[in-house]
Amino acid sequence: MVSVLDSVWEHLIVALDVPSWDQALELLRLLPQVRWWKVGLELYLGAGSEIVAVVRGQGKRIFLDLKLHDIPNTVAAATGILARQGVDLLTVHASGGLAMLRAAQQATQGTTCRLLGVTLLTSLTAPDLQNHLHVPLDPLDYVQHLAQTCQTAGIPGVVCSPWEAARVRQSCGPDLLIVTPGIRLQPGGDDQARTCTPAQARQQGADWIVVGRPITRAPDPQAALLAYAHNWLGDPCC
Repeated sequence: MVSVLDSVWEHLIVALDVPSWDQALELLRLLPQVRWWKVGLELYLGAGSEIVAVVRGQGKRIFLDLKLHDIPNTVAAATGILARQGVDLLTVHASGGLAMLRAAQQATQGTTCRLLGVTLLTSLTAPDLQNHLHVPLDPLDYVQHLAQTCQTAGIPGVVCSPWEAARVRQSCGPDLLIVTPGIRLQPGGDDQARTCTPAQARQQGADWIVVGRPITRAPDPQAALLAYAHNWLGDPCC
């Protein structure tokens, strides 16, 4: 029997933001219905690149979130290596510039890996952008600019907060993939600043949402996962 939640699992990425094999494998065991897992810098360094093969071996899809950012030649070389490890999505920093983005995209040719350009980290606010990074734009304009740069480079998708997703969708069209971290049922409580609920992210045009600690560090990860899944569907009871 097909569950109403089956459609959610293609849009919900759970972040394996843990440092060890044992913790990662325990989360896979606790949340068997999750199809998409994010492997970030912490786990990739803590467990080694072999973690990708292990997660894929369980029939899962992998969002490898390493946020590559260097000169074009270095990023292209790293992208080629990672894309051939069998990851489905891989991040590079959109602020690395058009030449870097083009080089990275070229390095994915012949693989099934899709690149995502990371625009503005969800921990940053408008004052951070203007006062500390000295970017004289508000987050909406800055993220739109970076998303359009990614599109010019042939990058198939971007990572942005839900606050900018609607602007990106409007300016870049229906084909650009939009992945939104900073997903919370309740605001506040951690280092994520620009947050929305799953349902709000979906309404703003997100293709995928990424949720980590609110699920993986919950007293009952399975219950937390279901709460986020129901919220994506707009269920007012969850």
